[in-house]
Amino acid sequence: MTETSPGTAPEHTEAHDGSIAGRLNALRAGVLGANDGIVSTAGLVIGVAAATTDRSAVFTAGMAGLAAGAMSMAVGEYVSVSTQRDTEKALIAKEIRELDEEPEAELNELAGIYAAKGLTPDLARQVAEQLTAHDALGAHAEAELGIDPTQHANPWQAAWASMLAFTLGALLPLLAILLPPLPWRVPVTVAAVVLALAATGWVSARLGDADARRATVRVVAGGLLAMAVTYGIGALVGTQLG
Repeated sequence: MTETSPGTAPEHTEAHDGSIAGRLNALRAGVLGANDGIVSTAGLVIGVAAATTDRSAVFTAGMAGLAAGAMSMAVGEYVSVSTQRDTEKALIAKEIRELDEEPEAELNELAGIYAAKGLTPDLARQVAEQLTAHDALGAHAEAELGIDPTQHANPWQAAWASMLAFTLGALLPLLAILLPPLPWRVPVTVAAVVLALAATGWVSARLGDADARRATVRVVAGGLLAMAVTYGIGALVGTQLG
């Protein structure tokens, strides 16, 4: 067992800067994009495959779904994260104005926040004063708003991560439906999708410190349901129009 000398704090290797939030945001967008690409494209190509044996029709539908879905995910992430960033900037601007116009009231508010967390009023006041002297905006933004004024979510990072992940996820069912012999294309696609969804479900659970088994079962069950519904619709439409 490693000992440390008195007064020496043990070393920690975890990252504590704001950049980890940006990386997690991109990873979250990537996992969601991959999952959506797998499920939506699998449902689309299986539905078309149930209606026709023409590989070119399945390929065209799959590529159209891939392109549309990837762009939709990218735009959706960009708009969503941009809105979050604009909201954070507006809150920070408001906090700067309040610190400039009402510094004493803001100091009292900060002391009240720490007192509400369990510090004695005197200690809460001392903490508030020292943090304000060191970095008033940072202290108030963290305590009142829960955000870091020096770090904002990057909409382009989330958009690119989501678009790339959707594309990679969509390629799996598209290749799985096109490459095998005709009698095996649906079973192979279902098997490939189940394995891929199990992986994304596990990763998403790990990112959120959730129950991996429950998350995986939920994601796989949702994917199987989507494929079953679209296959049934494709078979029904193909029978009626064929």
